[in-house]
Amino acid sequence: MENVPEERRMRRREEMMVKSGGGGEEVDKETLMMELTKLVQEMVRESSWWEKRGIDCSILTAAFLCLPPAFLLLSSSHILGFSAGWILMAVAHAVITIKGTHLASHGALSESQTWSRFWAVFFIEICGSFSARVGVQGHIKMHHAYTNVVGLGDSSVWKVPFLPRSVYLFIAPLTVPLITPLVALAHIRGQSFMVISRTVLMVALGLLSQFWLLVHVSGFRSPVTALLCMFTCRAAFSVPYIHVNIFQHIGLPMFLPTHRPKRIYQMSHGVLNLPRNPLLDWIFGHSLINCHVEHHLFPFLSDNMCLKVKPVVSKFLSEKQLPYQEDAYLSRLSVFFHRYQELMVFAPPITELVGVQ
Repeated sequence: MENVPEERRMRRREEMMVKSGGGGEEVDKETLMMELTKLVQEMVRESSWWEKRGIDCSILTAAFLCLPPAFLLLSSSHILGFSAGWILMAVAHAVITIKGTHLASHGALSESQTWSRFWAVFFIEICGSFSARVGVQGHIKMHHAYTNVVGLGDSSVWKVPFLPRSVYLFIAPLTVPLITPLVALAHIRGQSFMVISRTVLMVALGLLSQFWLLVHVSGFRSPVTALLCMFTCRAAFSVPYIHVNIFQHIGLPMFLPTHRPKRIYQMSHGVLNLPRNPLLDWIFGHSLINCHVEHHLFPFLSDNMCLKVKPVVSKFLSEKQLPYQEDAYLSRLSVFFHRYQELMVFAPPITELVGVQ
C-alpha cells in the first residue's frame, strides 16, 4: 500500500516554489496553483479535527451501527419490517463501500500511515470486495494523476460500449456487485503471493460474513434467498454510482499525454460538480458529488473539508477566469442518453484500471 506517501508527494508538489526559469506563462500557471493551495492550506490549519475527519468518521460509524438492526429487521415476517431492514442494509452498505472506500483510498481517515493502510484494506477489500493495492494504484496514481489524459486516467471504471444505451445506463450497473470481486481477482495476477493471499482472504471474509449473518441472524432458510438479499442490497445504489462515475469526466476536455496542461488547468477543465443532493451527498460523500472539482485539486481532503473549501475554490477559479464546471444530475443523464454513441461508443478506450472513483 502506497496511498499515503503518494498523497504526501502530491501535497509537496503543490507546495513547491517555482525554481526553474521557464517561460512567464508557465510560471503564472504554477503560481495560480500555489496561490490556491495556500488559501486552502490556511483553512485546513484553522479547522478542528472534527471538521477535518470527525464528521466523516461519524457518518461511517453511524452506517456500521445501522447493520445490527438491519440484520434483525430482515428476520421480520412483516413486509414493512423486512423492507425497513432491506433499506437500512442497502444504505449502510453504500455508505461503507462508496464513501468509506473512497476516503480510505486517499488516506483521509487518519494521519497515521499505519492506520491508513489498515483502513484501506478494511474498507476496500473486506467491505468493498476489491484489491486495495490495485484500487489505490488505479485511483491515486492513474485517475488523479492523469485525469482525462487519454489512455491513462481518461474517464471511468465503467465502459461497455457494445451495450445499448438503456441497458448500459439502467440495467448493467446492477451487476457491479458480481463483477467487482471477479475484476479484483483478475487484476491481482502478477502481484506478490502475500498480496494475492491477503486480497483473496479479505474479500472472502467480507462476503462470507455477510452471508453467515443473513442465515444465522436474519434467519434466511435458503442459501439462494440469502444470496439474493445480499446481492440486491449491494446493488441498490449501483446505478447512481455508475452515473456519477461517468457524468463528472466523460464529455469534458481530454488531453494527450504529450500535451498535458498544468494541474489547475487540467482539473478545472476536466472535472465537473453535481449539485448538492440530500441523499447522494451523504451516502457517496461530498467529494464524489458536489465537490468533485475540489477533490481533484486537493485529493487529500476529507469530504467535509472539500465542502468547507468549496466557496474559496469556486471564487478563486472564477476570479482567475478558469472554468468551474457544474451541471444537474438529470441534465447530465439527458446528455449521455442522447449522445451515447458520441460519448461512450466512440470515446477513447481506457487502457488502465481507474479503480475506486
